Amino acid sequence: MSPELQTEAPIESPIQIPATDGYPLGACLYYSDALHLPQTVAIINCATGVKAAYYARYAKFLAAHGYLAITYDYRGIGASRPASLRRLKATKFDWGSKDFEGIMSWVIKNIPDAKIVVVGHSIGGVLPGFSASNGRIDRLLTVGAQFAYWQDYAEHARYRMLLKWHVLMPLATTLAGFFPGRLLGWLEDLPAGVAYEWAFRGATLSQRHSSSIFSKPVKHQERCANTHYFAQLHCPLLAYSISDDNFGTPAAVMRLLRYYRGSDRTHVMVTPGEFALSEIGHFAFFHDRFGQNLWPESLAWLNTGNVSRQAVNFLPSEPISEPDTYRF
Repeated sequence: MSPELQTEAPIESPIQIPATDGYPLGACLYYSDALHLPQTVAIINCATGVKAAYYARYAKFLAAHGYLAITYDYRGIGASRPASLRRLKATKFDWGSKDFEGIMSWVIKNIPDAKIVVVGHSIGGVLPGFSASNGRIDRLLTVGAQFAYWQDYAEHARYRMLLKWHVLMPLATTLAGFFPGRLLGWLEDLPAGVAYEWAFRGATLSQRHSSSIFSKPVKHQERCANTHYFAQLHCPLLAYSISDDNFGTPAAVMRLLRYYRGSDRTHVMVTPGEFALSEIGHFAFFHDRFGQNLWPESLAWLNTGNVSRQAVNFLPSEPISEPDTYRF
């Protein structure tokens, strides 16, 4: 794949792609050459409560370098939102096992010989672990990826974030029947199951509350099903942390990386000072201000697997004998 930027603007094609249960997902394809199928498909997984449109600039960047880039909204968000969120039963596990898996299935069916890479922001880096087809992924790049266990939040902001996301969010969700994020100015609206899952997440992915603040304990078989597929991912994984990201702290990122035991996992750190900035935070990696530095750096890894910055942690792949057992 040529590193040279294409001169023509990438083509944008809105499309609907069904999740594995038939739920229609709003998606968009970005590509540069309408006459030839790409050799590599990049699936971009959003953060919680962020529309796929936010990642359009990064998708166009990948498309300009020869990729077919796919952005899509999870059920309940953006172009995948139904008329009423109050009646939508959805969890983050559904986003991975049904929505992301549906995108994977569409790619495998329609472009069977393509190499598949995944870029996962925040919860988007967790979802491949819920996918039955994740063995087809050739590279996984994550940015601030974690599952919002509150004790991993940045120490200076931990109790403020605990109050906001783990007390006020479930309270607002109980009152409204969904999380009214837009009304509050806190990201997008969320299905109730997603909001509760975030608010009541424990230290492991096996601990989840799927439907309400009054959920019954999840059965052992269901807990195992949540993490069953993590171990079958065997591709290289590059995980970015941003030093001023209050969500994706090194502790939070490493907590997630320990699930992907079948992969070589490289953890790298980015600091605002590298770019003469005062902050980057959880979201700005995908802003086009980084189109001349971080984006080409990530592209080089997606193309070749060569890591251009020093690793702060490296976890080699492990022999997998008990895929449903995780130690922290």
